[in-house]
Amino acid sequence: MAPNAPSRRPRLAAVVTAYKKYLHPQHVVDRLLDGYGWNGTYHRPQMDVVSLYVDQRDEGDLTQERADRHPEMKICPSIEEALTLGTSKLAVDGVVVVAEHGVYPLSPNGIMMRPHYEFFEKITNVYRSSGRAVPYFNDKELSWRWDWSKKMVDVSHELGFPFQSGSSLAVTWRLPSVEFPLGATAKEALSIGYGGMTSYDFHGLETIQCMVERRKGGETGVEWIQTYTKDAFWKAYEEGVWSKELMRAALSRSSTLRPADPTFTNIFPTLEQMKALVPEPVAYHYKHRDGLRCTMLLLNGLVRDFTFAANIDGHAKPFSTQMYLPMPDGRTTLASFFSPLVYNAEQMFLTGKQQYPIERNLMTSGLLIEGVESYRQGKRLETPNLAAVQYQPIPKSTFWRS
Repeated sequence: MAPNAPSRRPRLAAVVTAYKKYLHPQHVVDRLLDGYGWNGTYHRPQMDVVSLYVDQRDEGDLTQERADRHPEMKICPSIEEALTLGTSKLAVDGVVVVAEHGVYPLSPNGIMMRPHYEFFEKITNVYRSSGRAVPYFNDKELSWRWDWSKKMVDVSHELGFPFQSGSSLAVTWRLPSVEFPLGATAKEALSIGYGGMTSYDFHGLETIQCMVERRKGGETGVEWIQTYTKDAFWKAYEEGVWSKELMRAALSRSSTLRPADPTFTNIFPTLEQMKALVPEPVAYHYKHRDGLRCTMLLLNGLVRDFTFAANIDGHAKPFSTQMYLPMPDGRTTLASFFSPLVYNAEQMFLTGKQQYPIERNLMTSGLLIEGVESYRQGKRLETPNLAAVQYQPIPKSTFWRS
């Protein structure tokens, strides 16, 4: 059931949870409809959004306004109609799913039960009944449940369609513009970010995984994970559970680090200053089967960006960079970091080949689920499901270089 390369401009169906200003669906679908700035010029996608399904429409909804401006785009009452355009068979060349927003119940461990999997099932049922599958883009994580996340990847392999998913962090600009050396040996890696568990933790995990998957041997799987918060976080910090040198290297790449000293004689905070600035710290600390240890830190109050650092054999100093998201205070409407995410999706729709491994997103989705569960149980968790996630990276770099 491999996808056929379109002989004309690809036609896309967009399936989203909500379509309002500043939400992920607006940033993604608007770029496909209207184009966006890319490498110093205006870029108009070589494809058309011909249908749109919106799961929740209420105050502030933009669906009708966008349809009025783009009469070629049909508003559909169901996912099935968005894919078939009212016929009995699949009538589009690609599917764009953005299920990041909307209001849905919480799972027992506190993750919003967004309908990524429910959308996926309906979409792939159309693929099966049509005897044809087309490329599928999914924004952010796969699902709030591990078995569903794994099934989504398995079905994509079974039906043979390109499946691309994940965070903007893996494809946005980097400061400096560097790539983790392919085939390098690393002992420890760390990311620092901000935001909350079950949301921005995913971005921090993708920051790490898009780098360390390039190490010697590729991804070997994760054996265990432990989440630290509040007093347990600071105790782990003092005991050296993760490297202070790497933490300092990552902080040195931040553009938003709050200075510890108002005279700017020393920008790095002491332990007591960090405790005062960061009342709710979070760390996901985990070990890969090949021995690599990784830590994802959320330090609200200290930084408002995402940075990465790693100890790499043969490097005298830590390898470090910032994944640049130029919207730390939510004032910018452009949210330019969505542009490389959409651009990579376009390349998949045009070539029929995914630009980065879907297994990366399976790993980060699983790490989020297990990290939240470790927090709920208050202990280290063995992760046999994640130990089985093993894959090789795509050697080509996909982050945004101007």
